Amino acid sequence: MRIVGLDPGLRITGWGIIDIDGNRMRCVADGAIKTDSKRPLAERLVQLYEGIEDVLKRFGPVEAAVEETFVNKNPNSTLKLGQARGVVMLTPARAGLSVFEYTPNQVKKTVVGSGHAQKEQVQMMVKTLLPTAKIEIADAADALAVAICHAHNRNTPDKWGGVA
Repeated sequence: MRIVGLDPGLRITGWGIIDIDGNRMRCVADGAIKTDSKRPLAERLVQLYEGIEDVLKRFGPVEAAVEETFVNKNPNSTLKLGQARGVVMLTPARAGLSVFEYTPNQVKKTVVGSGHAQKEQVQMMVKTLLPTAKIEIADAADALAVAICHAHNRNTPDKWGGVA
């Protein structure tokens, strides 16, 4: 089974593709979609949509896992992130994939064993679990962590708050 993990962001959205076979996981590819901050919001959302659409067409995942976002202190930033997250969830759903959501703490607990793990600990464990991953940007590591979380919890979505 092939899973895409997505770490939503308006400026940068990380993505990671993994294959799972029983208890084995293998990284297929990872990267990030960057939007042009000089463009209007609507155009940036289109860039995000097209970037995710391209990843889905190239790698053909069958399920998507998306990290839930947290609320920022800046309401404007929170709103923009929510709009980007909507695109990140819509794109795989429109492509016919089931979309599951996981909180940052669920992802950290699954990958590291602690829901309050530091970002560096998550990245180290992702590299350990998926030694062939390129991970040129932290957002890609976060997306792979979301995919790993889903791989471990996909059969118990209610327990983890996943939504099909």
